[in-house]
Amino acid sequence: MNGWLITFAHWLQNTPWAVAIATSDYAYPFVQLTHFTGLSLWVGTSIAVDLRLMGFGRREPASQLLDTLLVWNWIGFGITVVGGFTLFSIAASSYVSNPAFRYKLGVFIPLALVMHIVVQSSTRKWSQGPHTPAVARFAGLLEVLLWLAVASCAVSIPYF
Repeated sequence: MNGWLITFAHWLQNTPWAVAIATSDYAYPFVQLTHFTGLSLWVGTSIAVDLRLMGFGRREPASQLLDTLLVWNWIGFGITVVGGFTLFSIAASSYVSNPAFRYKLGVFIPLALVMHIVVQSSTRKWSQGPHTPAVARFAGLLEVLLWLAVASCAVSIPYF
């Protein structure tokens, strides 16, 4: 493991605000609530578009649903990042050596984000025809599976 990463993690978890959150009876649950609220917005709006691309839901074009949810999607992403970084900062030294966390942050989140951007940038093109192309259905399914992998890694973190 990189020495600079361990040094940074140790410094981060010992900052006054990280210690204050970690030792507070109310701050830590609030940060968790914030992170989970952001996740609900982020992943919920993403999966709604993915499911529409896969053929589920009303017959409105997926591009129309994307336009409706786009702002909420990225607001959820911002909230998720702030909450996630704050949660990370509380126990950064243990997270950087945790294999589930490393797979989550180093493999699955980047892949899911790339897939998410591909889906968002291609949905308008895919919605132009009378039927959703097979590649759009596959992209929606792949994004859902990647977010499921992220969630699986997240719930595995306490066990490593």
